[in-house]
Amino acid sequence: MALLFETRASDSPWIDTVWTCTSEHVTEMTSVAAVSWGLVFSEHEGRSYASVTGPETGTGTAPVPEGATFVGIEFALGTSLRAVSTPALVDGGVQLPDATRATFRLDGARYDSPGPDDVEALVHRLVRAGAIIHDPLVTDLRRGHHAFVSDRTVERRFRAATGLTQSAVRQIERAREAATLLSTGVPAIGVVSKLGYFDEPHLARALRRYIGRTAQQLREVSGGAIALALDQRTTS
Repeated sequence: MALLFETRASDSPWIDTVWTCTSEHVTEMTSVAAVSWGLVFSEHEGRSYASVTGPETGTGTAPVPEGATFVGIEFALGTSLRAVSTPALVDGGVQLPDATRATFRLDGARYDSPGPDDVEALVHRLVRAGAIIHDPLVTDLRRGHHAFVSDRTVERRFRAATGLTQSAVRQIERAREAATLLSTGVPAIGVVSKLGYFDEPHLARALRRYIGRTAQQLREVSGGAIALALDQRTTS
């Protein structure tokens, strides 16, 4: 069984990651915690779908239709949809109506469904139309800049823009980085030291909560299909 993931970065300040995926002999996968909202376009058995996905605060199990293909956009932290607040999307999402192989509908307008190389052009059109907005305070915080407003205002605006607290974002991002390191062969003690976990049990708890895998499963690429761009050649 396999989920064949490919990811790439983007030069757009509105986009964090562009990804594609094909499912082969997979009926379900482990979903993992994620800090970003996204757009996902999929095809299966001649039908096309488009959806908005929200940030995920934990791990779970999700069905995967065999032979489906996906194109996904993970948006930069601090961006949001004009029509749907990001807090309303946390641990959920919205299926967009009237999606076809060629087009989809969002915020009252119809747009061309993108291939993996068309994502930046689509996002540029969405931004120009005002369908996607952003809070510059979040961008400044992510760059390490000081916010000249109260801590309470910072946290309120951060949560309004992202649906998450700053602490939750740090914990999720750290766990995802830990999973990547472990899957490439870095020993658990090395991950603990590099990422600032207290000890290996602390790392284990974070992996269980946010990734749904043990350190050993990540090293051995075992435990089933997972919604991360790791080596997924074997998923027993």
